[in-house]
Order: sequence, then structure tokens, then C-alpha cells
Amino acid sequence: MSPDPDFVTLPESRLPVAARPDVLVVGGGSAGVSAAVAAARAGAETYLIERFSYTGGLATGGMIILLLTLDDGAGKQAVAGLCQEMVERMERRGGVWYPPREQWDDPDPALVEHCRRWGLVWGSAPHRVRYSVAFDPYAFIFAADEMLREAGVHVLYQTWACEPLLEDGRIAALVIQNKSGRQAIVPRVVIDTTGDGDVFAAAGEPYEAERVHPWLWFEMGGVRDVEKALEAGGLFFRTTGRDRALVPWGGEARVREKIDATDPAEVSAALVECRRMVEEEASRLRKDAPGFEDAYISLMADQLGITESRRLQGRHVMVRDDLNRRFDDTIARTGHWTKYDCVYNIPYGSLLTRGTANLLAAGRCISVDHRVNHATKEIPACMATGQAAGIAAALAAEGRDATAVDVATLQKRLRDAGAILE
Repeated sequence: MSPDPDFVTLPESRLPVAARPDVLVVGGGSAGVSAAVAAARAGAETYLIERFSYTGGLATGGMIILLLTLDDGAGKQAVAGLCQEMVERMERRGGVWYPPREQWDDPDPALVEHCRRWGLVWGSAPHRVRYSVAFDPYAFIFAADEMLREAGVHVLYQTWACEPLLEDGRIAALVIQNKSGRQAIVPRVVIDTTGDGDVFAAAGEPYEAERVHPWLWFEMGGVRDVEKALEAGGLFFRTTGRDRALVPWGGEARVREKIDATDPAEVSAALVECRRMVEEEASRLRKDAPGFEDAYISLMADQLGITESRRLQGRHVMVRDDLNRRFDDTIARTGHWTKYDCVYNIPYGSLLTRGTANLLAAGRCISVDHRVNHATKEIPACMATGQAAGIAAALAAEGRDATAVDVATLQKRLRDAGAILE
């Protein structure tokens, strides 16, 4: 024991090396799945570690079962690549709904209202039809399993990233923890897709952090007539399942205090409170919403709806004025789910850390400011930056430095893989 009562001194230890992959992706959310598949398809031996027993993150365990959005708000697709492939794989399973291409950008109130009932219309009016997608969470999980398996990705579930071991400005190894105890993975390149930036924060990279209102989405089954219930009004949506409604419960109107999503005590308290309020909201719907009289909570998110915590301060920090700006090193682009006819072109510099040569970020923790995060945190954008990070990491593994990747080569590989860069 340490003589300081506030600390415990651990004995020096030697950890077994579990793997020596080209690319290690930390976090199996939508960005992590995309990054791992892209890296493996590019020829890199790839490991993906995930703390839960499934992939998808907020897209599955968070019940955020809406892809908002794959277009630019003016009728043109802005995100394709692996995100589009995911839509197509889920569609083959009967697990999606989206408006047909000929309706995109149509202001017809009836069409817009139909999309709203699926949860695909947000922001201020006047509205037009968007290319956004409602999907079943299990369809996403099954499709992700399939994509990872086909690409040859080594997936370790129920595994936590503990700390990076740094040598000469690089991650020499990453300590992990699972049922086999503490081990180490020795990768050439690491991609942080944890959402909370756990790896780059532990590596000492600069970041900004936000406190946010927590929320918890849930689904109710046994709704007698979802369409009639929607006609009567209320904040819930259709789903791809029969007699089920998605309730996007939470937000500032419900939860009074913002939390630090990287503080375990605050997250734990918020989970208990949000579950209590979900039960309360379900009871209210049974009492007040037509058709919900015999409804029940059929599925509840097991992850808090956290859309922002740590954001990397990387080689380039995107700001609000970067809206519609073109970058020479653009590696992804995204529309804005609440605004029309606007695009953020995301530069490679927003994935690069300042001081750790073999570390990239992808997903909602990339290097953007608070306002840009409102667009880049969404699932399609996360999959787009994940795909870019995966291919970049595969290229970097050949030379062991993410900053030395030839951007023109990266962009060509992305276009060849179906990504939209312009």
C-alpha cells in the first residue's frame, strides 16, 4: 500500500501480448464498425474491441434507430460508402424504411408528414423530404456482424481499453481488460472510436468537453393502432415492427441537470433517474394516448443518449464558418439533420491528433467545435469518418505514421469504396 491514503501503489507487472495487429479500433459503435471494416478490406490485419456484447453503440444499444441524414437537404446524397451499404444490408432483412429517391427535396406536406411519423423530420419549418432512414436495431447488429465477419476483422467483445503506453510520441501498446484479465495489444495504428475520446484523452492529447442533458429512448409494443395514435398527436414514431412505437423520450424539457458523460458517478445516477422517468412516461402514454391503453415497454436503451462529451482538438478544428467550405484534404462530408441545403466537408486534419503519430479519431469525438458537432455526431457522418479513418489507418500501417498518409491516395481509395467527397 502507498503511504499516501488517497492512492494505492500497484506492483510492477508484465502483461501478456494478446495481438499485434496492423490496426486496432477501440469502440464498436457505428464509427468503429465502419473503421474496422474499411481497414480490413484495405488489407490490414484489424482488431476491434468493444465494451458491450454487440456493435452499433447509440445506433443499437442507445435506440437511436434513425439515420439522420444521408443527404445535403437539397435532394442530393451526401453520405454513401459503408453507410449506404449498411442501409442496403438492413433492407434485405426487411429492417428499414426511407422515402424513395424521387421524393427527396419534395415539399409536399403530406409526404413530409408521413416522414415525420417515422421520426425523419426535425428542425424548423418549412420542411422538405430528406434521405433519412428509420431502421430496426437488430437489423443493424446482424448486418454489422456480417460485414465484420466477411472482412475478417477480429472482434473482442466485453473488453475495455484501459490505457495507452506511449513511446516516442506513439502508442506502443494499449492495455485492455476483459474476463481473461489485463493484457496488451501492440498495434501499428490505433483508431479512437470510443465516442468519449477515451484513448486520445489518456494519451494526453488536447480536447474540449461538454456537459449534456442525458436521455433514454425506448420502444412500446402492443400499440393498438400506431397510425391513429399518431393522428391524435404525441412525441412518438412508427417503427419497422408491427404494433410498436419508438418514444424519443428525454432532452432538456425533461432532465434538469447536465452531466459529465465521462464521470461514472454522474452517468450512474442519470441512468437510474432516466429509467424511472421512462416508466413514468410509459404510464402517461397508456393513460393519455389513444391506442396505448394496453401497450408495454418492449425495449429500452441500455446506453444513455449522450451525443457529446470530449472532442479532440486536432490538426484542424472545424468551426461553424466552415459550413460549405471546401478542403483540399476532404475525406468525408455530411449534411445537417435539422437544416437544409448545407454541407460540412470534413478534412483529414480533423481526424489527426497533434502529438501521437499513430493515433486517429473518428465518430462524434473528432476535432470540431460544439456547433459543428451537432452535424458530425450523427450516425451517417460517424460512419463516413470511420470509413476514412479505417482506410487511412491501413495506409499508415505501411509506414507507421498517420500524418504521412498521402491524402490523394486516401481520397482515391475512398471514392473507389463508394464514398462521396464532392
